[in-house]
Amino acid sequence: MSVPAAYIGVILIWSTTPLAIQWSNDEVGFLFGITSRMILGVVAGLLVALLFSIRLPWHADARRTYFAAGLGLFFAMTSVYWSSQFIPSGWISVLFGLAPIVTGLMASLLLAEQALTISRLFGMLLGLAGLAIMLLGSQALGPDSAYGIAGMVFSVLAYSASAVAVKRIGADIPALATTIGGLIVTVPLLVGLYLVSGQPLPSSAPPRAMMSIIYLGLIGSVLGFAMYYYVLRHVEATRVALITLVTPVLALILGHNLNDEPIQTEVITGTAAILSGLLLFEYGQKAGKWVRDSMIG
Repeated sequence: MSVPAAYIGVILIWSTTPLAIQWSNDEVGFLFGITSRMILGVVAGLLVALLFSIRLPWHADARRTYFAAGLGLFFAMTSVYWSSQFIPSGWISVLFGLAPIVTGLMASLLLAEQALTISRLFGMLLGLAGLAIMLLGSQALGPDSAYGIAGMVFSVLAYSASAVAVKRIGADIPALATTIGGLIVTVPLLVGLYLVSGQPLPSSAPPRAMMSIIYLGLIGSVLGFAMYYYVLRHVEATRVALITLVTPVLALILGHNLNDEPIQTEVITGTAAILSGLLLFEYGQKAGKWVRDSMIG
């Protein structure tokens, strides 16, 4: 698979995920939504592995990778689903935009990756400023929105720690194997949480909720996470986390058009800041070197 194609695929899938998460919770509850999604995902992943004769390695590094991915998936996604009860779908992606900052700091401390240069630091700060502008310009927060924001902050921490841990282990295993192994760890934890919560199984579910669960289980869990771990193996963790600076823009547009979530002038300004931050992060150092070389030449 082409790394740029996988990168774009992750952006598209993650942009549609917040809205699909909210729709999947309609009248069935967030625990049923996430548990049924992950069960469907692990079954589909195992079938794909069987069909294409992909074996899951079980050596020590592979087991550590599955454990790191599974725990991160459990804590991060459970927090996202829980938070979706209190904030609009677009806000989920916006708040998850904090991940590049957290991941960048963790990666600089724990991984032998490129240090945070001045251009990268300002690029990340500019992207964060854009997210803050969109946050301030969005609709007034409800009384329970603080719970959703706190849940998303915890989700960011879990996601970033998991990404850095998987990258640090550096197991040479297929991306699909990492996805399936992580889901194998996650599903029992979710089933256990569902049983402990005492929530009954829903007697019925709206068609939109069922379609969203199927989409998230097949595309969001299997294809999306396989692409994510594939990109994570070939790209620095800080650059992978930059996906979360692009997806808020698309997620807000989808929420506006499909879920009547408002987009104000501040959101447009924030979008410009985010894109500028991305350009500065990716090309700022190269552009600066090109300018210096040109002046010397």
